[in-house]
Amino acid sequence: MSITRDPQFFLQRARTLPYVGKPACDGVFLVAPEQFRFCADSAQDNVYMRDEATFSQQRALEQHHALAQKLYALGVPVVTFPGDPDCPDGIFPNNAFATAPGRLILGAMKHPARQKETQRQDIRYWFEQGMGMEVHTIGGEGRVAELTGVMIIDRARKLGFCGMTERVNAAGLQAMVEAFGLELAFQFELARGEYHTNVVMSILASRAVVLQKDALIPAQAAEAIAEFYEQRVIWISAAQKNAFAGNCIAVTESDVLISRSGYDSLDEGQRRQFSEYGFSLHPLPADEIEKAGGSVRCMVAEIFL
Repeated sequence: MSITRDPQFFLQRARTLPYVGKPACDGVFLVAPEQFRFCADSAQDNVYMRDEATFSQQRALEQHHALAQKLYALGVPVVTFPGDPDCPDGIFPNNAFATAPGRLILGAMKHPARQKETQRQDIRYWFEQGMGMEVHTIGGEGRVAELTGVMIIDRARKLGFCGMTERVNAAGLQAMVEAFGLELAFQFELARGEYHTNVVMSILASRAVVLQKDALIPAQAAEAIAEFYEQRVIWISAAQKNAFAGNCIAVTESDVLISRSGYDSLDEGQRRQFSEYGFSLHPLPADEIEKAGGSVRCMVAEIFL
């Protein structure tokens, strides 16, 4: 296991990694947007959040249900847990919970309002007793690590990409590499104002990448990632990133979920690239949920058995 900031070392080491894992998940779990509302804690460093006065509980529930229905239609097993009224950002479980084969990982959340999420006993019990998974806790010892919010993972190669912000620190990064069983992690900074890597990039079933180049520092980091994936890159602009085009997720080896706003921001050439790389795009209504600063990928916590 190793962590590097050096683009050339990353390229050399990553090219030696065998293709041994599953490129797409076995299933997913969601958390319903109960008491959907503005989270003041998260607003401190999430520039994508919007005015709390405009939040609609009903529309959020309808859009969340549409996501679950699409997953079901695509043949992806999905389980939905009820929302916790004390956890306004609980609708984005992938930051607080993640899985690796045989393991449920509990994140180390920066803000107190989000720290409550990882204390949920029902989710832990379902994985521990129902699925027979070991529970691995990252929190403690000054660690901050918001899991697949900050770490984008090429699951087939056990390769991670971590953008450093206030939502992850060095100790948290090291703990995630160990918890996910990664062979290599490529570490870089995110541009000022960014809080989660999964807003600016997405690895699609271990064979292509969606990427906003200016969000990664140094610029050579994005160039190295593109080179590693043999230029199978959908480059998105800052405006498209702001529309959550980068917050998409491949839920199968051929199906990518994206919000309607993200899809509408793409031009025909970019949509064609998804098809050329073997993916069908499935746009979903998510504008109500996006007011809370996250989109489709943030709502999906992947299960790897």
